[in-house]
Amino acid sequence: MNDIQTNLKKIKDSIPIDVTLVAVSKTKPVSDLMTAYNTGQRIFGENKIQEMAEKWNMLPKDISWHMIGHVQTNKVKYMAPFVDLIHAVDSFKLLKEIDKQAKKNNRVINCLLQIKIAEEESKFGLNEQEAINLLDNEDIKKLTNVHIEGLMGMATFTTNPQQIKDEFNKIMSFFKSLQPKYPQIKTLSIGMSGDYELAIECGSTMVRIGSSIFGARNYE
Repeated sequence: MNDIQTNLKKIKDSIPIDVTLVAVSKTKPVSDLMTAYNTGQRIFGENKIQEMAEKWNMLPKDISWHMIGHVQTNKVKYMAPFVDLIHAVDSFKLLKEIDKQAKKNNRVINCLLQIKIAEEESKFGLNEQEAINLLDNEDIKKLTNVHIEGLMGMATFTTNPQQIKDEFNKIMSFFKSLQPKYPQIKTLSIGMSGDYELAIECGSTMVRIGSSIFGARNYE
């Protein structure tokens, strides 16, 4: 068995059956994705739409593609024919565009609202009140081709596990507080290679794991 197969099996064995594993394959060659695919992985996450569309063209069609990076509205049309879940929705404007492009492709596209839980300025996302305002927006009911199914968050890039835990617990309690009014909110996507075990402890239903499966990334 090669490293990707070994890593994938190890991670799958370590996470509960009801937690969804997104294999984050950004910057990785198609051959690496095929190795993971042949080991049984069917959900892959990318952060660049163009790269994801190229891989979608080349790979088996039973793969579920997740867009995990920040999305520019003008790029939505390139992934609308095939994307299954968009993790980082942070505005009504973006939701409207996803709905428009989904309609053109006769599809309903699943979305997660990105909630800002990190202290870093660079992280995108809505605060809790903005997310509630978005969910309560009357115009959202007119968007028939998008389905908001949960929340996504990224913890601060820090070596302090207590801070990460506090941020995960914060989004978890917000997630739970929304469910009575919005029963469709079922997915909580928090946790990456360095902190996914902690995220699962805090109640994550979906983890995004890249380097722990595919090895370190080479950024150009």
